[in-house]
Amino acid sequence: MKLKTLLGTVASSLALATGAYAQTEIQWWHAFTGRLGDLLAEQVEQFNASQSDYRVVASHKGNYSETLNAGIAAFRAGEQPHILQVFEVGTATMMAAGGAIKPVYEVMGEAGATWDPDGYIGPVKGYYTTTEGDMLSLPYNSSTPVLYVNRDLFTQAGLDPDMDLSTWQNVGEALDGLKAGGVNCPLTTAWQSWVHLENFSAYHDIPFATKDNGFGGLDTELAFNGPVQVQHIQAMGDWAQDGKFFYAGRRNEGGANFRGGECALFTESSAGYAGVKAQAEFDFEIRPLPYWEGVDGAPQNTIIGGASLWVMQGHEAEEYAAVAAFLNFLSSSDIQAAWHQNTGYLPITMAAADQTKAEGFYDANPGTEIAGMQMMGKAPTGNSKGLRLGSFDQIRGIIDEELEAVWSGSKSAEEALGSAVERGNALLRRFEQANG
Repeated sequence: MKLKTLLGTVASSLALATGAYAQTEIQWWHAFTGRLGDLLAEQVEQFNASQSDYRVVASHKGNYSETLNAGIAAFRAGEQPHILQVFEVGTATMMAAGGAIKPVYEVMGEAGATWDPDGYIGPVKGYYTTTEGDMLSLPYNSSTPVLYVNRDLFTQAGLDPDMDLSTWQNVGEALDGLKAGGVNCPLTTAWQSWVHLENFSAYHDIPFATKDNGFGGLDTELAFNGPVQVQHIQAMGDWAQDGKFFYAGRRNEGGANFRGGECALFTESSAGYAGVKAQAEFDFEIRPLPYWEGVDGAPQNTIIGGASLWVMQGHEAEEYAAVAAFLNFLSSSDIQAAWHQNTGYLPITMAAADQTKAEGFYDANPGTEIAGMQMMGKAPTGNSKGLRLGSFDQIRGIIDEELEAVWSGSKSAEEALGSAVERGNALLRRFEQANG
C-alpha cells in the first residue's frame, strides 16, 4: 500500500509539472526578414518572458504573397497556424474565406480581454473592419508612402536641398536640375502600383475603383485609367525615357540604390525609415508625397499599406485565449510606440502616437511625423478610405506588367492603364462569381 501511495504521489507531481503548468503554444506565420524580422522576434521574446502561461512561436514563410499562399494551403490541410500575417491587398480574400478565419473582435470578446477597439487610429482600423465597425483582423504593420530626399545629391547638383517638392510640377523641375547636374538617378520608387496608382488616386481624391474602391460591394470595377492617373503615369514614362526616373523593380529593389547614395529622390513606404536611417551615409530628409497642383481636392489623404494579423479557425478555446493575450500585448502603448519609432510604421493606437510625441521622438527625428499627418490630416472620402478588391495580388501583377511597358516606352500610359483595367476587371468578375 505504501508503495502504491508513493507511486501515486509521484505520478500526481509529474502531472502537475507537465500538464497543469504546461504553456499553451501558438504559432504565428509572418513575412518579415532582416531588421523587421529581428524586431518582430524581439516582440515575441518580450511577450514570452512577460508571463508563463503562453508561448508564441514565430515562423517566416516567405514574402507577403508566399505567406498568404502558405496559410491558405495549411488551412486546407488542417495544419493552419493560429495567427497569419496578411498584406493589405489580401484583405478581401481573407474576408471571403469566412470559414477559415475567426474575427479578432470575436477572439477578444470570447476571451474576455480588456480591449478598446476605438483606441485604434481611425484610418488604420477602418481598413480591417466591417461596415458595422467590427474589427476582423488586427492592424500590425501599417505604413503610407512618403518622399525621401538625398540632400547631398541636391547640393552636388547645384540645387537648394530645401527647395519646394510638395508638387509633382516642382519635382519635375528638380529632376531636370538633378539630371543636368550629373545625378544618374534623379528619382526611383518602391512598390510602384501602391505608391503611384493606389495612393496617388486616394491623395487626389479620385477613384481607383467604383463602389468606394470595393468597400461597397463585390460588383466593383477598376477605374484607375482616368485622366489624372494617365497624366501622372505618362509624366513618369517620359521621365524614364529621359533618364530622370530609374525603375529598379516591382517591390523595393530601388531601396538599395537610394540607401547606397545613388538616387536623389525615392518614393517609398514610411517603414523604409528604419533601413535608410541604418544604412544611409548621407544627409537625408523625409517629405510628404507630392501631388499635382490644380487637381480639385488634392492633397486629400494617403492610404495604408503593410499587413494585419488574421486569426485562423480550427483551434481550442485556451489557444484563442493565448492569441487574445498576445494581440493585446502587441497593441499596448509601449510596444506600439517602440515599433513605430524603430521601423517607421504608423502607431496603430492614438495612445502610442501620443506617447511617441511626449517622448520627444518627432522633435529629435524630423519628418517621422509626416506619415501620420498625411493619413489623418483630412477625413477620408469614399475615394481615400482604402481598397478592398478581390484577387488584388494578381491585379497588382497585371498593373506592374503594364507600367513596365510605359517605362520602357513600348506603350503609352493611356494604352497601358486601359489594358490593366480591362484585364483586372476580368479577375474581379471571377472573384465576384466565386464569392457572391
